Amino acid sequence: MEYESSRHARDMLIEWTISEEWLSISENAPDRTELGEDYNRHDIKAIPEFGRRYLRVVVNPQYLLVRIVTFFFDRRIRTL
Repeated sequence: MEYESSRHARDMLIEWTISEEWLSISENAPDRTELGEDYNRHDIKAIPEFGRRYLRVVVNPQYLLVRIVTFFFDRRIRTL
């Protein structure tokens, strides 16, 4: 699936040195998907290379291309 990133997401990608491959995997094959109160989709994926932490990718599906709003390693998730 093609997607674009918000400026915030692009800045975080550089600042946190997160692999674009991790974003792509989270977007294309999430372990779990949730719908946020603001109707943004939250794709959650375990990243074994990062100590089995879970990457949460928040996307806005309202755009022509799916737009990644933000992403972060969600410390609240221990297991899916």
